[in-house]
Amino acid sequence: MSEISQRVTQASDTELDYDAIVVGAGFAGLYMLHRLRSLGLRARVFEAGSGVGGTWFWNAYPGARCDIESMEYSYQFDEALQQEWVWSERYAAQPEILSYLNHVADRFDLRRDIQFDTRVQAATYEEAQGRWRVRLEKGGTATARYCIMATGVLSSANIPAIPGLADFPGQVLHTGNWPHAGVDFTGKRVGVVGTGSSGIQVIPEIAKQAAHLTVFQRTASYTIPARNAPLDPAAQAAVKADYQGLRQRVSLMPIGAEFYHRDVSALAEAPAAREAEMEARWRKGGTSFGAAFNDLMLSKEANQVAADFVRAKIRSLVADAATAERLMPKQLFGCKRICLDTDYYATFNRPNVSLVDVSGGIEAATAQGLRVAGRDYALDTLVFATGFDAMTGALLKVDIRGVGGLPLSQKWAEGARTYLGLQVQGFPNLFTITGPQSPSVFTNMVPSIEQHVEFIADCIAYMQPRGLTRVEPVKAAEDAWVEHVGGIAASTLYASCNSWYLGANIPGKPRVFLAHIGFPTYVQRCREVVAKDYEGFAFA
Repeated sequence: MSEISQRVTQASDTELDYDAIVVGAGFAGLYMLHRLRSLGLRARVFEAGSGVGGTWFWNAYPGARCDIESMEYSYQFDEALQQEWVWSERYAAQPEILSYLNHVADRFDLRRDIQFDTRVQAATYEEAQGRWRVRLEKGGTATARYCIMATGVLSSANIPAIPGLADFPGQVLHTGNWPHAGVDFTGKRVGVVGTGSSGIQVIPEIAKQAAHLTVFQRTASYTIPARNAPLDPAAQAAVKADYQGLRQRVSLMPIGAEFYHRDVSALAEAPAAREAEMEARWRKGGTSFGAAFNDLMLSKEANQVAADFVRAKIRSLVADAATAERLMPKQLFGCKRICLDTDYYATFNRPNVSLVDVSGGIEAATAQGLRVAGRDYALDTLVFATGFDAMTGALLKVDIRGVGGLPLSQKWAEGARTYLGLQVQGFPNLFTITGPQSPSVFTNMVPSIEQHVEFIADCIAYMQPRGLTRVEPVKAAEDAWVEHVGGIAASTLYASCNSWYLGANIPGKPRVFLAHIGFPTYVQRCREVVAKDYEGFAFA
């Protein structure tokens, strides 16, 4: 154990000084710590959970699974790591991803610089000292020149404000903060609120146990069969024989994953040919369905082709016509997150499952369950699969204050503003890994994380020999970047419906498009910035 780690362990209420503080020990925080060490910096990671994993630590609900193929949803910074880890399934489940991240933490001896069960309450930039002072929720502070937020983009659980919820005597759960001991639903009347990605994964699993499951749906989602299966050892060996080739290919694809994009318009092909293409992708499974044509997110007419195909599938899979109609999404295909499922639609054919429309809202929670449109639904357990305050929620839960004591919440009062999703003007030496207005949720998250970590590490390495101790964006660069990201979104159909990409799932949250569309173009822009001596950044 290092001297620094020993001091923290023995006197966590004593202020300690580091070169860098990292908040969060998921994919981002673990790799950031590894890179900071390689620069010879004294770094400390503060993690609210009792173990590593981030998203994959908290989202331990039954059915939780990645929607990027496992051999791509993994680190590429270390070839030996790539070769030694063996994935068991096409789409890895939460326990396997968590095991992988624990393996990484052990392999690179990362735990000695991570303080678990430690939530960061506040971070304040002290200009005279040129350092960030971090206050911990359970007491104690720490300071560092650099403060790096690895808090994740889908990590601040959203529980809707339902009148009377405190009066419900049964168990209340959220998929984003699931008990690691598991939950037994046997013989229970269970209500699941939400039919986004988490709901679509957890609903079929709960239905297998519950005496009765009532699904409360506000907005139906488009979901494609995952067709998950065990990974063929020969296929896995073939990938490992040329892992670098795979990584290079996917780095040039719009979301940084092998989605088999076709540069063909849905309107240019004959109806029979495009139907055959969609059918083949439906049978293959996975979100590559959305890459069948090049204009699904550019043309409403093209989009309608895919939307109608999925709606027809729902009709064929759900026995009750009225239920099938309620399960059909009315919004454009892909303007909200496309989900992957295992037997989701078939679950509604079970006699112990019912679907309730709550597009008009949930009236109240009662001592018996939930009341919707004057009707009471008796429940023993209530599960919220209502997603997250995405992109900004975890950052704003920390009281972050920049130059002059400016709160980040005030800076972002009319919407998040960053430069490259990496830094915020007025908050020197604060970095956000996969922050707002970076590609993040529109990509395979792991390569996105690695690219950000490497940018941050390279920036610090650039500063060290030059005697530079402070970096932040200039206002003009930040303003231009926000306009650029919004302009890209406006040229597509992504901004055409109320999604969490715009913060629309959180009452009162400002509507700003929160992700940069297009991974390779973003990476190229970052390279250009670096090539021009970090254009848009001010150093001191």
